[in-house]
Formats: sequence, C-alpha cells, structure tokens
Amino acid sequence: MDRLLKYREIIRQILDDNAQPYNYSDDVEPQLICDTEHDHYQLIYVGWEAQQRVFGLVLHFDIKDGKIWVQYNGTELPIARILTEKGVPESDIVLGFHSPFKRQFSGYAVS
Repeated sequence: MDRLLKYREIIRQILDDNAQPYNYSDDVEPQLICDTEHDHYQLIYVGWEAQQRVFGLVLHFDIKDGKIWVQYNGTELPIARILTEKGVPESDIVLGFHSPFKRQFSGYAVS
C-alpha cells in the first residue's frame, strides 16, 4: 500500500477510535473532519450542553512532506507511540505542538 494512503488510513482509524459519545449531553456529537485533498484531519465535538455551546478540538493531524504532524492532542493518549505501534517510523512523526527547538529532543522528526 502506498505510504500516504497507509498514513491516511492510520489517522482515520485513530480518530474513529477516539470519537466516543459525549457523556454529558445527547446534543453534542463527535465529528471527524478528513480533508484528504489537503491532508488535514481533526476530531471535534460540536453541539449544546444545557444552554452552553460545546465546540472543542480533540485531535488534529496533518500530513506534510510525507510525515504525520501531530498538531494537537487533547487526549491523555500517547498518540506518537500509537502511531509507531501502527507502523509509522519515528522519523515520519513530527510533534507539531512542540516548538522546533524542543522537537530535537523528542526522538521524533524535527520537521
């Protein structure tokens, strides 16, 4: 399988696995946003809880230059480790939520 297609499938699986029903309101739903043309992927929660608007980003990935950028991780899961367990080499993972300086100490790609 083409590496890009494999990475898209892995990201989609991680988003699906984390799209759990919202515990506090039936009017909030998890939404997967998968822009395969530009390779941006997000899991968000959207809706209403009582009279309060709920709109929250949970996970955000990009694929740039053949690497998976973890732009945001609102879970307590070790997303980069999950990516490696699914076959993505550490050299193809960028922790985009860390500064470029800090990335050099992460064990993953800098850019």
